Amino acid sequence: MSERIKILGIFAILGFVAGVIANFTYHNVLPVFIVLFPEMLSVEWVLSGFVGAILAIFVMLVWTYSSKPSE
Repeated sequence: MSERIKILGIFAILGFVAGVIANFTYHNVLPVFIVLFPEMLSVEWVLSGFVGAILAIFVMLVWTYSSKPSE
């Protein structure tokens, strides 16, 4: 049972960190990109795609560094 709690805790922490990163990106990075690329970034599906790609890469990196190699 403690393994399940540990895994749930890790996913909760990862979700929290992803939310903090998304909030930071929304308030600080996105306005700069909108000034630099106004036409391309005004389309909602482009922004959703970028955020999804960044979150997927982040989750994959955390998973690869936290998992142990099989013997």
